[in-house]
Amino acid sequence: MDQVKIGRFLKELRTEKELTQESLAEKLSVSNKTISRWETGCNMPDIGMLVEIADFYGVSIPEIINGERKSENMNDETRDTAVKMAEYSKNEVKKGKRKMISGLLIIFGLFVILSALAIFPNDSSWGSIYSFLGSIFLLIGVFCALRDKTNRILVRLAAVAGCALLLFATFSLTDYLAVTKFNRVPRFCHRVSYNSENPNQLEYDTIFYTAVWENPGTEWERVYIK
Repeated sequence: MDQVKIGRFLKELRTEKELTQESLAEKLSVSNKTISRWETGCNMPDIGMLVEIADFYGVSIPEIINGERKSENMNDETRDTAVKMAEYSKNEVKKGKRKMISGLLIIFGLFVILSALAIFPNDSSWGSIYSFLGSIFLLIGVFCALRDKTNRILVRLAAVAGCALLLFATFSLTDYLAVTKFNRVPRFCHRVSYNSENPNQLEYDTIFYTAVWENPGTEWERVYIK
């Protein structure tokens, strides 16, 4: 099944009716981007929408699947059309499974991150470890979810990189607020050091600053940025 050919055929049908993508989207109750993805071959209408499109343009579903109007040699290709219809249905099933899996990965990743932040105290390394693992699940889910939006792997990788940067910024901001507003040590640090000259202090090194935990475990404890 040639999705690009089908997309060109859909665009040709729309042009024949002298419709813009916006006006067609309004008639079919979809978004402009959806029409664009159909006509560029990046995505395909689902079975229900395929029936509605065929009825709207006055063509048959096999004609849409083949990406051309019925011709004299079309009858000889009936078997090929049936095969393509089966392939189309299979692709729709696969697409549905991918959406479900990507959604579950994103939800599971968020659950792990939020659970890690809620359960483990800031001075426990397990909170940052589980947050990192949850982030991996989340980013994999985002990458899979974008597969049906675009075929360009670089675009998907750029989107995942943007999500990773957003997570990093969120973790950094929550750590900064924990130190400055709630007197807690930063959770996401790369080193914890002990200075023998100051036995009542622990230093937590992050990428942007160093936090000092003074008199830990006592009523005089405090956390500040060095």
